[in-house]
Amino acid sequence: MCTVCGCGEGETHIGGRAHSHEHGDHHHEHQQSHDHGHHHHDDAHTHDYSQGPAHAHVPGMSQSRMVQIEQDILGKNNEYANQNRRWFADHGILTLNLVSSPGSGKTTLLTRSINDLKVQMNLAVIEGDQQTDNDAERIRETGVRALQVNTGKGCHLDGHMVGHALETLKPDDGCVLFIENVGNLVCPASFDLGEAHKIVILSVTEGEDKPIKYPDMFHVADLMLLNKIDLLPHLNFDVDKCIEYAQRVNPGIKVIQVSASSGEGMDLWYQWIAATRQASLVGHPTLTAKT
Repeated sequence: MCTVCGCGEGETHIGGRAHSHEHGDHHHEHQQSHDHGHHHHDDAHTHDYSQGPAHAHVPGMSQSRMVQIEQDILGKNNEYANQNRRWFADHGILTLNLVSSPGSGKTTLLTRSINDLKVQMNLAVIEGDQQTDNDAERIRETGVRALQVNTGKGCHLDGHMVGHALETLKPDDGCVLFIENVGNLVCPASFDLGEAHKIVILSVTEGEDKPIKYPDMFHVADLMLLNKIDLLPHLNFDVDKCIEYAQRVNPGIKVIQVSASSGEGMDLWYQWIAATRQASLVGHPTLTAKT
């Protein structure tokens, strides 16, 4: 298990292709190339993963050793994430990391967003899930390019997985790349993917206290989409209290109330994407002119 988050060992499948996670007391060896204008990661994905979650007792291992392993894993992940971030910037790609609990309506919201935006802008999707490719198939039905990353027992995507996915997906310059992370409000908070923004999706069918139950995720998110607001008349959910909690852990977080089913508030979400995308194209006059 990963000492950072407790995720299990196993193979990661990217677009149906296996990429093994080798576990041992050593780090990744990374090599970067620029074939076809895309960066490449080697297949020796070797985290130092040990038994048990961070800050737990592991027989035979000191707490200081566990903390060091955790720091090493996150440090190596950040190296990959920074490489991804530089590549996104060089190619004028706006990358949005969508995170949520299971059942938040994340895939439905993403699918509707794609259908509404695909005429206006170039889009691509990296879809993270532990086992199935059902969500990626739903997204491909929109006509937008999507690549499935199955993490096996892993409970989050990481920078190395995303780097490998980019080799296969080959998103166009100037596009908006959505990364739909594994449904989990804990582990993805710690793993930078190189994205421009983390966007947390919270459904009104969940408790309004989620932001203070999972403060790390809401602290690192730039935007909260409060989803399924069409159901508010049928629920005992305090919107103002939820927003207050979110702003308590992150005073700078923006909040947009939406319904992926009724369409309410979705225009505000699209305006946010368009404005953020325009900012990402600064320094790319050719892309700005043609996209």
